[in-house]
Amino acid sequence: MAKDEIKSGYKLIGTRPNRPDGLDKVTGRARYGADFSLPGMLHAAVVRSPHAHARIKKIDATKALALDGVKAVVTRADLPTGLSGEDLNLQDNTLAGDVALYDGHAVAAVAATSALIAQDAARLIEVEYEVLPHATDVDAAIAPGAPVIREGVADFSVPEGMHPNVARYVEFGHGDIDAGFAAADIIREHTYKTEATHQGYIEPHACVGQLGEDGRGEMWVCTQGHWYIRRMSSAVLGIEAANLRVTPSEIGGGFGGKTTIFMEPLALALSKKAGGRPVKLVMSRSEVLRATGPTASASMDVKLGMKKDGTITAGQVYFRMQGGAFVGMSPIGEALSCAFACYDIPALKHEAVEVIANRPKAAAYRAPGSPMAAFAVESLVDEMCRELNLDPIEVRLKNGAKNGSKSSYGPVYNVIGLQETLMAAKAHPNYQIPLGPNQGRGVASGFWFNHGGETSVSLAIGEDGTATVSIGTPDIGGSRASIGLMVAEHLGIAYENVRVNVVETGALGVNEPTHGSRATFASGKAAVEAADQAIAEMCRRAAADWGIEPEAVEWKDGAAHPAGPNAGKFPPMSIGEIGAKMGGTGGPISGHHEVTAGGYGASFGTHVVDVEVDPETGRTTVLRYLVVQDAGTAIHPAYVEGQYQGGAAQGIGWALNEEYVYGADGRLQNPVFLDYRIPVASDLPMIDTVIVEVPNPGHPYGVRGVGETGITPPLPAIAAAVAGATGARIRSLPLSPPKVLAAIKAAKSGKMAGG
Repeated sequence: MAKDEIKSGYKLIGTRPNRPDGLDKVTGRARYGADFSLPGMLHAAVVRSPHAHARIKKIDATKALALDGVKAVVTRADLPTGLSGEDLNLQDNTLAGDVALYDGHAVAAVAATSALIAQDAARLIEVEYEVLPHATDVDAAIAPGAPVIREGVADFSVPEGMHPNVARYVEFGHGDIDAGFAAADIIREHTYKTEATHQGYIEPHACVGQLGEDGRGEMWVCTQGHWYIRRMSSAVLGIEAANLRVTPSEIGGGFGGKTTIFMEPLALALSKKAGGRPVKLVMSRSEVLRATGPTASASMDVKLGMKKDGTITAGQVYFRMQGGAFVGMSPIGEALSCAFACYDIPALKHEAVEVIANRPKAAAYRAPGSPMAAFAVESLVDEMCRELNLDPIEVRLKNGAKNGSKSSYGPVYNVIGLQETLMAAKAHPNYQIPLGPNQGRGVASGFWFNHGGETSVSLAIGEDGTATVSIGTPDIGGSRASIGLMVAEHLGIAYENVRVNVVETGALGVNEPTHGSRATFASGKAAVEAADQAIAEMCRRAAADWGIEPEAVEWKDGAAHPAGPNAGKFPPMSIGEIGAKMGGTGGPISGHHEVTAGGYGASFGTHVVDVEVDPETGRTTVLRYLVVQDAGTAIHPAYVEGQYQGGAAQGIGWALNEEYVYGADGRLQNPVFLDYRIPVASDLPMIDTVIVEVPNPGHPYGVRGVGETGITPPLPAIAAAVAGATGARIRSLPLSPPKVLAAIKAAKSGKMAGG
């Protein structure tokens, strides 16, 4: 549906006002995690294992404690015992117990009167290790003879006979898979691999924690979800969550990586041991890369059956994913559900195993699992399209999911916009530009479920007719602006008259983090409901003033009006007039809404990329990039475009350069941005965007989350483009110059270029 059709009748939605946090951020007034400072504050440093797998035989902090200025040292012995399940996993990752499980695993922490003293003290803490065998590769970790990393990790789902490093097994599907493959004209099967990559947020993890002997404390932290930080930190430390108040800072990027804890409880534990003095803990970039959640690495088998006209008859996948040394961190369920989500295929089979490896505890990264699954499935679709000389967009239109299709993971799709994104991509000029020598074009589609989740919002009408909205979802992608626009539209007032504040845990009921592309959808939906409550009360106040029934009053254009001639002839009463005298008409006017939000609506996108590959060096240059994605309704189009472009940029990095490189000793070889290479401006073209708008019926303004789908198509699209440019199909990422050059040479010599 065209944008002007959707936006008709709206006065503010679809406009591009200035961002409410812009001035604070460009002037340096905004406070990030490391900007918090309190009287008497101490500084912390962490001692980390230099081994991928080692038994901790002894920790001696005598020399550190003797250093002038050192106030506290904590080890695992200072944390409570008796935890289980995910709480135990969180505690094990916060501080190692008997065994360090990966290079960078925290084993002790120290607090001192300065950051330099804390760092010196950390170097004085002596740790005696017994080095153990390790495994960092997902396939090597389950090969015969691989060392057992953690005993007894397998849950009930794991079939007998699998390696002890297999923690979970998932299987589902529908249709007759054998009949589906029998109906195909060609059947192809390949293995695809992706390495772990980091979210690459510019701001490292930082917090200030204060915890007294009475068990009451506070935290100031950069996070995507401060209620989660409160719950997790209190569980690790054995205190009541209600005794901990958490205030979020501004956040310099998260992308899923700041939805959990890594070191935050250490600041609280050190504070308590130091007599309740506040403690600041800020990670270095090396610590971030070595010890905080990258995404999983994956090894994926895909099998597809296709007729000569492009009809896909059957699909089958078997995924192996490692999410580090902790159970439940590899997104195998999400990856399987996303694998064929863009298609309507009569017969499908999905299988996956979660593998334990000597790597840091993984965290979400923008549509967790979906980019890896898309790389595998979309790459094979592209290979078969090329083999049959079929247009890749036409094949996706033929097989693509539509309104009413049964999704690959079970539910029936309601209103979705995949077909619209495919048609818009095919009609775009980028799809028609002729290609030159050593150039190739790739196409891929992607999917994310989106999410609703626990949400609580309050709205208060000011005496001057303004509105203040309190939300619990940190603003990462422009949610303050989009929520402000929706509230202003709903109340009928100027956007500038709405202020949206992200508040601390004591001010609202539980809010899930800003994850799953939920903030604008769920907090926006709750804010509209809260605005409706305030509108109902303002209509009641106007009715009382006019001496008529509340049902005879309607709200429009920022004022209460008589609902019709029979209600009487009263001049409209504006929100400013109502607010000015609310103290004498019943007191403050507000609205509040809490909900576990449903109706979030699936998200689809299609990307088209052109690349040029230097045949002498293997270097890939991205010439042009197109993102087409369904936003439902683009509340603030500039923010939507930014989300599209950001996802594409991160996907380009994942496809071409980014990877965790471990040595034979199991240590991370590239723990700084000089060696872990995220894209910079010179690596990227201008990224074109097309906002498709198929309104989501589950939201009062048609919103779909847009933050995650954009990272899904770049991996297969770029791989397809490189294959077109070189004639060499590479089935493992990243497509680094040495790998591409080797594949070009192998293709020229007639050898297969599978990896």
